[in-house]
Amino acid sequence: MAIGYQWKLVGFMPRRNILLPTLCIVLLIAAWTFRAPPPSIDRWLDVAAIRGGASSPASSISPPPPALGPGPGPGQPLDDVDLSAPDAPFVGWPLQRVCNEATWVQGLVFICDNNSGGVGNIRNYIHTCIRYGLEAGATGFVMPKIRKRNETDLADLFTDYLPFDYMFDEKHFKHALSTNCPQINIYDDIKDIPGVGRKPNIEHITPKKFGNREGCDFRDQNRHTDRFGDRFRKWLQDSKGGHPPPSQSRPRLIRFNWGVLWDWQIYRDGPEFANTFGNILRFNDRILRLGKTTLKRMHAYAEANGVKDGRFLGVHLRTESDALGFWPSYNTQTEAYLKQATTRGFEVAYIATGDSLEAQNFAGAAIEMAQMRVVTKADLLDDEDLDELDSLSWDQQGLIDLIVLLGSDYFVGAMPSSFSIYTAMKRHLRTEGLYTRPYKVGTEGDGLSYLVGNYEKYWEGWLYMWDGMWP
Repeated sequence: MAIGYQWKLVGFMPRRNILLPTLCIVLLIAAWTFRAPPPSIDRWLDVAAIRGGASSPASSISPPPPALGPGPGPGQPLDDVDLSAPDAPFVGWPLQRVCNEATWVQGLVFICDNNSGGVGNIRNYIHTCIRYGLEAGATGFVMPKIRKRNETDLADLFTDYLPFDYMFDEKHFKHALSTNCPQINIYDDIKDIPGVGRKPNIEHITPKKFGNREGCDFRDQNRHTDRFGDRFRKWLQDSKGGHPPPSQSRPRLIRFNWGVLWDWQIYRDGPEFANTFGNILRFNDRILRLGKTTLKRMHAYAEANGVKDGRFLGVHLRTESDALGFWPSYNTQTEAYLKQATTRGFEVAYIATGDSLEAQNFAGAAIEMAQMRVVTKADLLDDEDLDELDSLSWDQQGLIDLIVLLGSDYFVGAMPSSFSIYTAMKRHLRTEGLYTRPYKVGTEGDGLSYLVGNYEKYWEGWLYMWDGMWP
């Protein structure tokens, strides 16, 4: 009864009383219909990178959030950059973000030259030293030099020092650092440091010692990186050590003791930094040109042998004279590699090895067991290109191999070779670009690479390298 009475009142309400409510309802409907669209989430997220594209190249880029900003190629789309490429442009904003958060110390200079080994080791020595230097607040770095391997005794890693451009692009390195970290000065030589004097005093440190490591395995990464900067700066200021605090007129020079190369757990800085910092070291133009030429000829070789799209398998056979006894043997590697080749239907392969006899043995086994043709860089190059290849050192020729392996359709390598690990990690950047998550170690991984080896023991199997290597 009450409900019917209310309805009756509404039904016979005078027209002048419903005009205002009706007008309000019409205006509300119009506002809802023609409202401005909400901001797209694409504005706030690097959607291209999350879906597998990489970020734009950047030497001078403002750090997010909310937007990534332009790179050195103005307006270049994010998905135009493949971070797995050996010549990928440097995405600078993650480095700039780290530098913006640093506590800078005038007169503190890091010397990042106590390195040795192949390209996997050399790269990570330099990267690790620079990362610690940024955390310490170093306002100066001396251009790194590279320790050359003995050409006749590959296990002898400690011969003469060679310039940075023995492997890498000096101009690119300086530009990447100075543009994104303008607080830093880069010196070509120790003698160029202001106030250094005729007999520079270089202090040697081991970063892990700036923290209590009770209970840690000596090979463990540094579990105190978050506190390293404060503890190191406190040590610098302590006059009990016999040195005054650093200043522009009285610099303090720091060099690491040998062996500091897998210390820093790379993903503590976030995937953006972990996946881009490695690109401050780009191979020099000579290496890049010859590597790209070899890759192009490998594709042409595959197509000439009837392979659609020039598809080929990349193989790293790590059996040279300096290989350690607990690494996978020739037979173990060969069996695993040819099994992958057969399963995945490869008809041609490129083999990277410093042992020509083992390359021939593998090629014979590949024909017999997998009906797969195998070639090396020397088989693909000729004339001036072959002469240039022959002029390179053993490790420089390995860089040519690396460029080709990065461009292969599938890669097989040996664990725990740092060369193989770096190749797999660099290729892994194809999966999610800037926001690539860590490689699933000891599995078939990302469908791009497979490394044969022992994954049972973290320390004895050197699995810690995966946590401390920048791709």
